[in-house]
Amino acid sequence: MNVDMTAIACCAPLGAPAITDDEAEGTADLFRALADPHRVKIVNLLATSVDPVCACELYEPLGLAQATVSHHLKKLPDAGLLNREQRGKWAYFSLERDAVRKLAAVADLKGACC
Repeated sequence: MNVDMTAIACCAPLGAPAITDDEAEGTADLFRALADPHRVKIVNLLATSVDPVCACELYEPLGLAQATVSHHLKKLPDAGLLNREQRGKWAYFSLERDAVRKLAAVADLKGACC
């Protein structure tokens, strides 16, 4: 997956009357970034934390080795979903709130069903 931080900016709501090929590709890139249960759990852990979370605090709740957590933590900021802050040798992560709001708008299909 070759995603950059513009992936979230390229998304269009799935319920829009029409979307361009670029918008469809950006939306697919975003969903690919979330298409792993561990990444979904990372987003959940960060969403329920008031403060940025050190990568080292994710190993135990995810039950994963450091290298695997690092792999997942690279994909989410690349998609524009997480902020990464370096503090000495440790990286701290938090949700990119504007991106999360955009994701909610992209996935909003309330008017398309029922």
